[in-house]
Formats: sequence, structure tokens, C-alpha cells
Amino acid sequence: MASEFFKNNVVTGLAAGIGATVLAPVLLPMLARIAKPLTKSVIKTGMTVYEKGRESFAELSETVDDLVAEAKVELEAEAPPAAAAGATAATTQASQQERTPEPSPPPSAKPGEAGAEEGKKGKGTPGAAGA
Repeated sequence: MASEFFKNNVVTGLAAGIGATVLAPVLLPMLARIAKPLTKSVIKTGMTVYEKGRESFAELSETVDDLVAEAKVELEAEAPPAAAAGATAATTQASQQERTPEPSPPPSAKPGEAGAEEGKKGKGTPGAAGA
């Protein structure tokens, strides 16, 4: 609508352009003085909303963690005693296996023959063939 008006009336279009050119140096600083505080307040509000959102999310996360922990405790409490006893027996059996020492190897020679065994080992080595 406005474009048709300016196309039809060239003088009016030129007057509007000249008026905008003359008034721009006066209007722009006024608009900047208004826009700068407005922009800063919008940024401050955004930062405040962001911080509040972070706090709310942290509280929500903590609440969910508490609920999960409570649910785990309830599940363990509701577990049948037989399953708990079986788990305890398996744990006890595993710990007993860890404590049981391995059997020592049977003695292969009498105490006096220990040196003779070591001597046989030395003869089998390639470096001891000339000795």
C-alpha cells in the first residue's frame, strides 16, 4: 500500500527520503539511548532465568537420585530370603576358596639328595658340558 503511494507520487517519496536523512542523526542516538538499557535488561533477565533453571535442574536431579536409591533399597528388602541366602552362600564359598592355600608339591627327594638333584640339572645345560 505504501509502496504504491510512493510510486505514484515521486515528490512525496523524495520528501520522505530527505526527511529521514535529516532526522536520522537526531533519532538514532535517542533510539540507541533507549535500546541499550533495554538490551542490557533483557540480557540480565536471560542470565537470571538461566541460573534459576540450573538450580531447579540440580534439585530435580538430586530428587531423582534419592528416589533411585530408595527403590534399590526396597528391591533388596523385598528379595526372597532364599535368593539372599543363596547369594550369601555363593559369596562365602568364593571367599573360602580364596583362603584355601594350594597344596604344596610332594617332596621329590630326601633332604640329603637335594644337592644331587641340583647337580643333575647343571649337567643338562649346554654351558656345563665341559665342566
